[in-house]
Amino acid sequence: MAKNLKVKAARKEVKATTKKSTAKRIVRSAKATKPPVKKPVTEQKKGYNKADLEHFRSIILEKRKQIVEELELIHDSLSDNSGGDYFEENSPYSLHMEQGTDTMEREKNYLLAARQRKFLEYLDDALKRIDKGVYGFCLDCGKLIEKARLEAVPHAQLCVSCKIKRGQ
Repeated sequence: MAKNLKVKAARKEVKATTKKSTAKRIVRSAKATKPPVKKPVTEQKKGYNKADLEHFRSIILEKRKQIVEELELIHDSLSDNSGGDYFEENSPYSLHMEQGTDTMEREKNYLLAARQRKFLEYLDDALKRIDKGVYGFCLDCGKLIEKARLEAVPHAQLCVSCKIKRGQ
């Protein structure tokens, strides 16, 4: 419809001008311009309802609470300097063994704390996705992640098939 109006306006200009070459050029330029293409309205993906999202939020918050408590215990054990109460024994070898064990336990606690902090970040990210309304959609295929998977792994970002494809 808009194209026809432009062509008619161009023809009126043609009649007003005296040179035919100019008129032809105006008509061609009017035909060449295309009306803007309207994008079809895409349907929004239907995700989980509010009750389901609140259910997932409660699971995430419960896991988050457990992780924070574990991190506090790990932090307390790392800041506890009462270790090193070694008994007087006959061999200096046993003293070194005790100190080595304490050092190994401390390093293991540091690694566990780092792992728990990373898991806490995943849970916080999942809460943000719930707030944004994009929680539960697979990042690769865009399909809705199964409810059972989200209950088992509430911070999941991939459906089972995409997770298998990635080989992780």
